[in-house]
Amino acid sequence: MANIQSLRGMNDILGSDSELFTYFVENASRIAKNYGFTYIETPILEETALFKRSVGESSDIVNKEMYQFIDKGENDVCLRPEGTAGVVRSFVENKFDRAGGTYRWYYYGPMFRYERPQKGRLREFHQFGCEVFGVSSVYEDANIIMMIKDILDFFKIGFKLELNSLGDQNCMPAYREKLVNYLTDIKEDLCEDCNRRIETNPIRVLDCKNENCQKLLYNAPKITNNLCEKCDTDFEKLKEILDFNDVEYEINTNLVRGLDYYSQTAFEFTSNEIGAQSAIAGGGRYDRLVEFLGGRVTPGIGFAIGIERLLELVKMQEDEKDVIYLGALCEDALNILTKIASKKRKDSKTFIEYSVRGFGKHFNLAEKQGANIVALIGENEIKDGTIFIKDLKTKEDKTIKLEDF
Repeated sequence: MANIQSLRGMNDILGSDSELFTYFVENASRIAKNYGFTYIETPILEETALFKRSVGESSDIVNKEMYQFIDKGENDVCLRPEGTAGVVRSFVENKFDRAGGTYRWYYYGPMFRYERPQKGRLREFHQFGCEVFGVSSVYEDANIIMMIKDILDFFKIGFKLELNSLGDQNCMPAYREKLVNYLTDIKEDLCEDCNRRIETNPIRVLDCKNENCQKLLYNAPKITNNLCEKCDTDFEKLKEILDFNDVEYEINTNLVRGLDYYSQTAFEFTSNEIGAQSAIAGGGRYDRLVEFLGGRVTPGIGFAIGIERLLELVKMQEDEKDVIYLGALCEDALNILTKIASKKRKDSKTFIEYSVRGFGKHFNLAEKQGANIVALIGENEIKDGTIFIKDLKTKEDKTIKLEDF
């Protein structure tokens, strides 16, 4: 009988990868909390309609990539392909849109997209994200961008920040018409996806990765030249705030992100250290998404970081705390070691080896566990009320009173 293996593009997280994964999540969460965010967890399985109405039927995610099926209750459901829509659904369902006020939530967890697996891009992947509701100020846009910068700086990940404004319902329609007229004149030379998007969501044509299409789009009208007064003022203010805080950025007028719900501010953080798939974080403002999902008009902004893409760049900082290995040289020592462990674990990572072994074997096991302090108890130590300790880094050893340890 053949062994059962994991599905293509769906990987286990274990070993050193699991250490990096938890290290990233713990520290990104800590930074988010420092910015006033609290944790939210939404279901992995949602109604398909949620993503069609939010992400947009013109997006590649909805058209090509969702894990969609009819469940046993005849419900049309899918595994979530991204995190924002579920958080907005929860916001509306729990009537926070009616309560008013400001809400800041962070989340992390698995997302699912059926696409060709490659380095840094899996069918089951994990995102860390944040969403803010109830704040229309462009200062919040800058706040979100600076938080991502803080996260990447903590992990010592170099990046480039790209910015754009997508306008709003006041200036987008006129720009869309100009863009459609331009695209219609060159449609025969554009790829199949671009031709489909001219009809469904023409601004997404700007996001095409086809080299020939990018050349043809070089002279396309730019949204930043067609913004209404409010959007233009907000965009200039955002740049002013980032300049004042020494946050470097580039304007990319073709940056539209891959989802239909963005308006005004859009941003993307990229790294040249991970090959062709260079985007490591991105997001923007979505002031009408709550309304699209049946709620009251509520401003919103958020971002997501692809965790798998970052892990190969994340380097764990050395933890100065001791890692302790407790070992028994005789059977009677085990009860004493369990009591020591319960106290030591309040401050330090502590392992116990339950088998009675000699000195050499204990030291070998301690090294495999990554311990730097080995503490052993045998018959002599029990009799004297002491414990033998060796620091594997300095190679120093000593026997001290148990209560001093």
